[in-house]
Amino acid sequence: MKIYIAAPLFNKMEIERNNSINKILEQEGFETYLPQRDGGLFFNLRQKGFSDKEIKEQIFASDYNAIIDSDVILCLLDGRVLDEGMCIELGIAYAFKKHCIGYKTDYRSQDKFGNNIMLEGTLSEIFNNTIELINHLKIVAISKFSTALNY
Repeated sequence: MKIYIAAPLFNKMEIERNNSINKILEQEGFETYLPQRDGGLFFNLRQKGFSDKEIKEQIFASDYNAIIDSDVILCLLDGRVLDEGMCIELGIAYAFKKHCIGYKTDYRSQDKFGNNIMLEGTLSEIFNNTIELINHLKIVAISKFSTALNY
């Protein structure tokens, strides 16, 4: 089962957090797509001589195709305001009927009533610890495997 990790990746703290979640998932045997590792970082690609237009097209295509190829999209929701790229990735995944879940350890929300209604409508569940997250993903993987055997 392949998991796409959708999250902001614009500072050291975000990149380290994403790597940490990715490592936990891979240690549990899941295949992952981590955009900062697999899709490329704008700064790094610019240093290799690509134009801004080429970089944007390359990263978008890589991430879009990975979403289509994934079974699950895991959205990291920490922060007062959600990352707009993660929101687009979630929208694409939801439109393609992917299993969409969230992970949030931050109690802050932009809305005083909790998460945005559109966000909650696309996510089947939001987890706040890795134990529950991993247990859920294992159940999803077993379910997908069982469904595949029935065909």
